[in-house]
Amino acid sequence: MLFKELELNQHLLRALKEAGYTKATPIQEDAIPHLMNNKDLLGCAQTGTGKTAAFALPILQNLTEEGTAGKGAIKALILAPTRELALQIGESFQIYAKYLPLKIQVIFGGVSQNPQTTALKRGTDILVATPGRLLDLIGQGYIKLNQVDFFVLDEADMMLDMGMLHDVRRIIKELPKKRQSMFFSATMPTEIEKLAGTILSNPVKVEVTPVSSTVEIIHQSVYPVAKSDKTDLLIHLLKEDTVERSLVFSRTKHGANKIVKKLLQAGLSAEAIHGNKSQTARQRALENFKTKKTSVLVATDIAARGIDVPELSHVILYDLPEVPETYVHRIGRTGRAGRGGKAISFCDETEAALLRDIEKLIQRKVPVVKDQPFLLKEGTKAPAPQPKKPVAARNNGTRVKNQPGPRGGQKAAQRPRTQTKKNTQSN
Repeated sequence: MLFKELELNQHLLRALKEAGYTKATPIQEDAIPHLMNNKDLLGCAQTGTGKTAAFALPILQNLTEEGTAGKGAIKALILAPTRELALQIGESFQIYAKYLPLKIQVIFGGVSQNPQTTALKRGTDILVATPGRLLDLIGQGYIKLNQVDFFVLDEADMMLDMGMLHDVRRIIKELPKKRQSMFFSATMPTEIEKLAGTILSNPVKVEVTPVSSTVEIIHQSVYPVAKSDKTDLLIHLLKEDTVERSLVFSRTKHGANKIVKKLLQAGLSAEAIHGNKSQTARQRALENFKTKKTSVLVATDIAARGIDVPELSHVILYDLPEVPETYVHRIGRTGRAGRGGKAISFCDETEAALLRDIEKLIQRKVPVVKDQPFLLKEGTKAPAPQPKKPVAARNNGTRVKNQPGPRGGQKAAQRPRTQTKKNTQSN
């Protein structure tokens, strides 16, 4: 379906055309008519489906028709879990609202609040925010939500993972009861369904891009590799001509930094993006990656949620995720909006069970690449964990239960006294 068939106003259609968008994605086609009729909506959709436009375009259209925009009060609130995602949503709103007299503001933590509060004082129609900074500014009196007509909770399952639901519930209490609400989540665990029930009123449910759809359009492969050889295999792959830009997933922040260090030593342009980086550093790394100044971006799952790069050729899973659904989120970074891409997973001697869980979820075997210089030998097992020394052997003066007492079980009172020098060192 074309956007012009969705009864959007001419200002929105003009902005969409200039941005190169003419045809609606399935979630946009399903959601936009309901939202333009002021229905609440529950959307279950993976990343890369176009869900930002699915809620942004109806909000912009309805705000324009209401005639309440430009009065200084916040009329639409969009909550996002991370700074990167909030910025991405804000950028999308700016593109779509290019020819509308609306003020859009993005606020998030990790940076000075002064520029944000200055902009808020000038008036804001649409506010995109992360929960923590929003609550801070509400507490300081800079923000009032009593005139919000449109509320969006995006990536709700990620907010659950990050422990944000308590903050989300506090924010909801600040909203007017009469409002239109939109709730989006890639997955629907029980706690998320309960939260949706408290936010939405008789919602329309839109569910698109199931796991199988994401999996089908992306070329997947798995490389069996020893844990100690992963970095060498990564460098080998990244130096191939077919790899233009790659997003590499690391399970930990420390791991991401180590990978980048090794890639730089190998002469590759790489940067890391994760929660320990400053907001300025994260934005710079993302911008360098988007503009192709950097060819490799190494990220943790949380930091990667806001990354939307249309021409991403490869996603490489340096570590397999411990939650199978995360695999689908990761590989969905390539193959955006229905385009294909390549997803490469490394599987070391400790990760075989994780791979089996992923294959069970996606209901297919991931093709194994054996023609590679770092192939893990079949039958290689993870090293057995080394036995820990008893607590008493670590000289902290405490005895482990069932361990013999000093000097073969003698009680301290039975031992002959010996002269010892006074210990002047503090423990």
